[in-house]
Amino acid sequence: MSGGAQGEKTEAPTPKKLKDARKEGQVGRSNDLGAWLGVAAAGMVLPWVLAQGKDACLRMLARVQDVVETPEPAIARLALSEGLKDLAIVIAPLAAVCVAVAIGSAGAQGGIHPATKALKPKMKRMSPKEGFKRILGPQAMWEAVKATLKTAVLGGVLYWVIQALVPTLLAAGTQPLTTVLGHAQSGAASLLRAAVIAGLGLAVLDILVVRKRTNKQLRMTKHEVKQENKNSEGDPLLKGAIRSKQLSMSRNRMMSEVAKADVVLVNPTHVAVALRYDPQRGAPRVVAKGAGVVARGIRERAGEHRVPMVEDVPLARALHAQCDLGQEIPADLYQAVARVLAFVMALRKRGSASGTHRVPVAAGARG
Repeated sequence: MSGGAQGEKTEAPTPKKLKDARKEGQVGRSNDLGAWLGVAAAGMVLPWVLAQGKDACLRMLARVQDVVETPEPAIARLALSEGLKDLAIVIAPLAAVCVAVAIGSAGAQGGIHPATKALKPKMKRMSPKEGFKRILGPQAMWEAVKATLKTAVLGGVLYWVIQALVPTLLAAGTQPLTTVLGHAQSGAASLLRAAVIAGLGLAVLDILVVRKRTNKQLRMTKHEVKQENKNSEGDPLLKGAIRSKQLSMSRNRMMSEVAKADVVLVNPTHVAVALRYDPQRGAPRVVAKGAGVVARGIRERAGEHRVPMVEDVPLARALHAQCDLGQEIPADLYQAVARVLAFVMALRKRGSASGTHRVPVAAGARG
């Protein structure tokens, strides 16, 4: 494969790449969506805020009148504190709604991820070359197009609403003030609704463009994916060497247990299972087992340490298949293993336990 083909970013970003990008603040998110949703939420809360603000203003005027009639510092301080409290009560719901909408919008666009790496100073950001790239790059061009679209759309919305409102305003001299104010309020509400709908449409378009651009920036080459997998999961050759070393150490520990076994059951050549019986620990346990090369090693170790070997093909196969290392033999094999152990004990009493033996038919028959 050519070097150019290897350098093409054709692979989707890995989870680690996406995680690192979020830490650097590189997230496909549109700020316009949160802004317009905030405007919509504020428009819904605003009538209540204005009503509360009207009552707060009336109370404030009454307090000012009290201060004028009794100009004492205590009364002035009380009027000021009460006025600030009313102001906070009026503004708090509007601020809370805007904050909640901003957080919800950020969460809906991929979650809230603190950009910790973005806070660290980087010399690259101070480079004039990088600055020109940001000013003249695709992102800057899209921002310019987006600003033009906003201006055109909002200008069209404003023209449409005002055009519908002009006849009412021209006839204002012949209508009661309440009617004129009602029409003005209705026109302002229509303008806000239309602006929010148009703004949300532009925000959706912005999300699509931003995500496409971000995904393109985060794409990786095949070589980068391979290197990242190697760094995160480890070199396969090294992992294989470690696994081989672990298996070798486990096998050596197992072979050392053969010397302490009471008997080794063999197949006679393909399978070997070493058993040790300690009455205080319960039933006999498998201390070593294996097939092929491992079985041969078990037989050699048993011969070196004069551990008796008993040839019993069905029993050796059953123990090898059903038991793990360190596990007690299953209950359905108690009787067969007990006969083998009794046979071995009889051989030891005669001083002829070492070597390979077969259980006599009378003693080894299983019902």
